[in-house]
Amino acid sequence: MTVKTSTAAELTQEQVVRVLTKPLEEASKFLASGPRIFDTSGPLRVPSLGGMVDSEGDPDSPDWIGESEQITTKDVDFGEVSLLPSTMKSVKVITRYSNEMARQSVVALDATLQQRLVTDVAAKLDDQFWSAGGDGVTTPTGILAYEGVQEADLSGAAVTLDDLTDAWGMCLSADVNMSGLKWVMRPETFIALRKVKEASGSQRPVLQPDVTQDSVFRLFGSPVTVTKRLPLDGASQKSIVLADFSQIAVARDLAPSVKVLTERYADYDEQAIRVVARYDAKPLNPEAVVVMRNVA
Repeated sequence: MTVKTSTAAELTQEQVVRVLTKPLEEASKFLASGPRIFDTSGPLRVPSLGGMVDSEGDPDSPDWIGESEQITTKDVDFGEVSLLPSTMKSVKVITRYSNEMARQSVVALDATLQQRLVTDVAAKLDDQFWSAGGDGVTTPTGILAYEGVQEADLSGAAVTLDDLTDAWGMCLSADVNMSGLKWVMRPETFIALRKVKEASGSQRPVLQPDVTQDSVFRLFGSPVTVTKRLPLDGASQKSIVLADFSQIAVARDLAPSVKVLTERYADYDEQAIRVVARYDAKPLNPEAVVVMRNVA
């Protein structure tokens, strides 16, 4: 990105990918968790396979068929996940800067503005993607508001390692790909787990007995994402998410734009950069998401 854009204020698609799209995937903890990202220029319909059903719509399975016997016909229950409807709003931000700043900046102004824009957009996306809000029509549905996910209610109790084991077992029962699971929790929750000690007289931390070693960001073999973007409810209770993020689809508009505005703030002797990006997210397999609610 360059501030000398009097002849070409709109960045090309290749420049937008370098300045905004790729850094955004790294800065946003939700996008960095590994969801399946689909680039699209309009509404997207992702087919989902519900499984084999009989003539009455009940779950079914293939039959054992002998030699020269007629093979039975089975129906398959198809569904779809709709993403990025035309009513979906965009994340938009304008960053202003003076011409003096552009001329006198000690550091590279393009790198500074790039970092600012990526940080702002990533924070806004994460606030929404990790939330319990969103209607899927004008704003993306947050992961805590997904329908059909597996849930565990701790009723205001502090989380224990047994609670985490139960959540892990729920994924086992649903035939989820265990190698793709990731934990997501707030910093307070992770620190509380780090303080869990052995019941014996040693009082050594369970997750990392050696205090000289780096902190362990894994639980039961699955990586842990720590983010303050997971919201607190009215009683300051928290949530924990265990999910295979490859079973979550993210639709990304093919046309995010970065435009330098050279005339709008001319009476202030300023320029501005406008960023527009549209995203949406929904689960492809809701059972691959476990939400532990009301955690103290």
